[in-house]
Amino acid sequence: MTTTTCRLTVRYAETDAQGIVHHSNYLVWFEEGRSDYLRQQGLNYTDFEKSGYYIVVAEAQVKYKAPAYYEDVISIETSLDRFKGKVLEFSYCALNQEGRLLAEGRTVHVVLGQDRRPVALPPEMLAKAAPGES
Repeated sequence: MTTTTCRLTVRYAETDAQGIVHHSNYLVWFEEGRSDYLRQQGLNYTDFEKSGYYIVVAEAQVKYKAPAYYEDVISIETSLDRFKGKVLEFSYCALNQEGRLLAEGRTVHVVLGQDRRPVALPPEMLAKAAPGES
């Protein structure tokens, strides 16, 4: 299984009145991790869309472990755990600059065709998204 890491710095706008990152931002960070994962595999969402495929979120889960604060450097570790034609499942870990686990989560995605109905991704796209997993 391939795991990628992308880094980001917490912006002031992502914090609440107590200076803690608002919980909703973790899903945004996971999306960035997922997009970065695909880019590192030589894919991106526009590749899917140009080919007539749309990858939509069907389920999202987050478990919060510790707070993040303004200007923390966050690493989002992303893995593609399941990739069966019509379904992709990603897992994530968000860690601060000391390596402390802040949150972990997963998202499940369904592949839709141009008619907005579930459809399998072609094998060549699956192979690219999950290198070494044949």
